[in-house]
Amino acid sequence: MTMTALKPDTSYHIFNHANGFENIFLHEANYYYFLEKYLLYINPIAETYAYCLMPNHFHIIVRIRKRNIIEEIIRKKENNFENTFSKVPNFGKGVVNISDSEILKYISKQFANLFSCYTQSFNKVYHRKGSLFIKNFKRQTITDKEYFLHSVIYVHRNPVHHGFCNDFNAWTYSSYRDVFAGEHGFTENIKLLKLFDGLEIYLSQHQTSLEKLAQIDDFNSI
Repeated sequence: MTMTALKPDTSYHIFNHANGFENIFLHEANYYYFLEKYLLYINPIAETYAYCLMPNHFHIIVRIRKRNIIEEIIRKKENNFENTFSKVPNFGKGVVNISDSEILKYISKQFANLFSCYTQSFNKVYHRKGSLFIKNFKRQTITDKEYFLHSVIYVHRNPVHHGFCNDFNAWTYSSYRDVFAGEHGFTENIKLLKLFDGLEIYLSQHQTSLEKLAQIDDFNSI
């Protein structure tokens, strides 16, 4: 199945799962290592508004940065590469035009690098071989504000939905509590709270979603 390419200046709900019945996070250090590599590979090309890491899968809400920002990253990488080989006669003159296809390929490559880097480390530590993640990570384009806010809440609610905890605060590997860190958090907290029209509404809408989930669970238990 052909996956839709991730495009600049577009918001997405991205999620991926372990390849098979294994877990992708076995210990606390695994979660933090993944986030460390996430900052390295994904932060330059995307704003992150929500994330949640669970033992066998993860969810993130991102907005891919504008084309000119990604273009500048590619130019800098090309210039650094060119400077490395500057003594080679007639070696390149830098990137003049960067095509749309190159932009899309670079965005995709950054996610591939994240998964590959994490998998290589995981395999080395736990003496395993082969792929760790499903090859084609899933993505849903977020088309409006309401869908965006719903997606953020859905991501934060996932640990409760899967029975890992009973409320948002109880799950460590989530961005739910990042809003209390202000502008110094892992995610785009100030922009996120502005979208929710403030902290009070952010908290109340999350709580409402838990109550609705509990009603569904009660109904299913009848």
